[in-house]
Amino acid sequence: MKRKLISTLVAATLAGAAGLAQAQISDGVIKIGIMNDMSGLYADIAGPGSVTAARMAVEDFGAARKNMKVEIVSADHQNKPDVGSTIARTWYDVDKVDAIFDVPTSSVALAVNQITKEKGKAFINSGAATSDLTGKACSPNTVHWTYDTWMLANGTGSAIVKTGGDSWFFLTADYAFGHALERDTEAVVTKSGGKVLGKVRHPFPGQDFSSFLLQAQSSKAKIIGLANAGGDTINSIKQAAEFGITKGGQNLAGLLVFITDVHSLGLNTAQGLIFTETFYWDLNEQTRAWSRRFAAANNGKYPTMVQAGVYSSVLHYLKAVEAAKTDDGPKVIAQMKAMPTDDPLFGKGSIRADGRKIHPAYLVEVKKPAESKGPYDYYKIRATIPADQAFRPLNQGECPLVK
Repeated sequence: MKRKLISTLVAATLAGAAGLAQAQISDGVIKIGIMNDMSGLYADIAGPGSVTAARMAVEDFGAARKNMKVEIVSADHQNKPDVGSTIARTWYDVDKVDAIFDVPTSSVALAVNQITKEKGKAFINSGAATSDLTGKACSPNTVHWTYDTWMLANGTGSAIVKTGGDSWFFLTADYAFGHALERDTEAVVTKSGGKVLGKVRHPFPGQDFSSFLLQAQSSKAKIIGLANAGGDTINSIKQAAEFGITKGGQNLAGLLVFITDVHSLGLNTAQGLIFTETFYWDLNEQTRAWSRRFAAANNGKYPTMVQAGVYSSVLHYLKAVEAAKTDDGPKVIAQMKAMPTDDPLFGKGSIRADGRKIHPAYLVEVKKPAESKGPYDYYKIRATIPADQAFRPLNQGECPLVK
């Protein structure tokens, strides 16, 4: 009888604790929103592939086994800040979304960053580049995961100047991302002893880059820095080849290039391009195994660093929710910062006070066709930039959260 009474009391205590833990999850569901460009210029970079990556993270975390109900919703922001803002407000106010992930297009990300802070939710960005997310626009509700303009500029810009590319002309997408990437790269070029001979800003998205490329060609700059991304970068490189710009002795610097861009261009056109990434599927056995799983679920397309970042960030977010026993936005973000990060794609890392996720970056060069051994075997790793050097020093970002 005594043993039975003790068993009953233990069971009741455990049931009560489980009920309390469940009560701290709003509506009993951890609701994750994946917002990105699902059909336009950046769809290959993020798009439906980011949703696939998020679902893989939920599965690998073991949410079902842990009796944690996780729901994923997705939406297309069309690369428009007003559309992204409307989605974010509706998700937070009506659909009870707890956290928004991905959000490429810096202008949209900056808008979602502000709304998330107002609503007391969580925003974990993988897709946008602007380093302002951990600088003057930093927020206790936001983590910037995969890459940023400071990292790209310091990885690619400094490497090119060191190897003789000391005069630059910028071809820049005319919105927040392009402006930030141009700004951060110009700072690195001039600090490294180079000079900027000119710059021109093209509409976003763009189609015809001929007049801008002719201005770059006439500048006689050794390096034409492409401060754009996705389809804009692909079209810039294709049209530069048509004008014979590289044959004339000038070189293109893709300041933000993804594996999907290289795949679209083909190795004949892309060979020799040098740029900076934070993830490549062929880094090690773990990245290879995960990427093959991803490709099998993504119509054979291998992951970009943005999609890898979505997987990694969703995984860490769920670990933080489990540890904090709540999906309250600021509390989960604080828990994410308190816990070291560790996953098969980026390895061990951390999240700083300014919200910047820290991990290594890689300076890569696109292989020649003869060097590639198969589909998506595109990169040679020229250098590994250690985690403590890959991103802007904490005291230089002007983030109000940093004391």
